[in-house]
Amino acid sequence: MLRYFPYLLMLALVIYAFIDCLSAPAEEIRGLPRAVWLLIIPFFPLGWLVAGKWQGAPATISAPAGPWIPPDDNPEFLKSLGEAQTRRRDQDPGGTDTP
Repeated sequence: MLRYFPYLLMLALVIYAFIDCLSAPAEEIRGLPRAVWLLIIPFFPLGWLVAGKWQGAPATISAPAGPWIPPDDNPEFLKSLGEAQTRRRDQDPGGTDTP
């Protein structure tokens, strides 16, 4: 079983590189068009991981301005809960309080 490990590892690497190339935005692909990379990946998957995809800084999520407020103290969250409860009440004209 261990003799198949390098082949399975290579197959996993090819699949990963192929999916990564397909899902990468066009502006992150370097050097060659996507179609050419898709032809190269089955033979040289490390080429895609090393030279094909732009390795920039990871995208960061900007934090909202101001301090973080827990949901139970956040007036906007509490207001949205009240609005959701009102919508549910309006959609259930029978007045039953089933969850």
